Amino acid sequence: MLREDILTTIEKNSRVDVHELAVRLGSEDDVIASEMEKMEEEGVICGYHTMIDWDKTGVDKVTALIEVRVTLQRGQGFDGIAERIYKYPEVKSVYLISGGYDLLVTIEGRSIKEVSSFVHTKLSTMENVLSTSTHFILKTYKDHGTIMTKPEEDERQMITP
Repeated sequence: MLREDILTTIEKNSRVDVHELAVRLGSEDDVIASEMEKMEEEGVICGYHTMIDWDKTGVDKVTALIEVRVTLQRGQGFDGIAERIYKYPEVKSVYLISGGYDLLVTIEGRSIKEVSSFVHTKLSTMENVLSTSTHFILKTYKDHGTIMTKPEEDERQMITP
């Protein structure tokens, strides 16, 4: 239960201090630190990330979700093609999915043209890739459990008779 509590807490806020985490969970600092270190060594904790709303930075960044249909490689299943795809620096994530496509690939670039060029020249021309379908993210409302946009407040004055 302690592991699950630690993971649930740091998934929402990876910057939480070990002491604060110990207090929240009713444990000792060294127990929490040791458990986190074990989970890092075991690959349970794979990294710590900062969520950024790039729309508010003035930095040009475009994100696209690419559905990819592939033919399986003998003896490797989907792993070989997934590995070839995730080695590109433009690729932020690769998921094996159910449905009409096999993989869901997240790509980031500076422009729609840059992302489209990557898809057409590198991804769709890869051996074993049968087809791709590109979906550009226009606005992010919620990501990794975090609401990215605040609802607009109604600034109209209430008029009563």
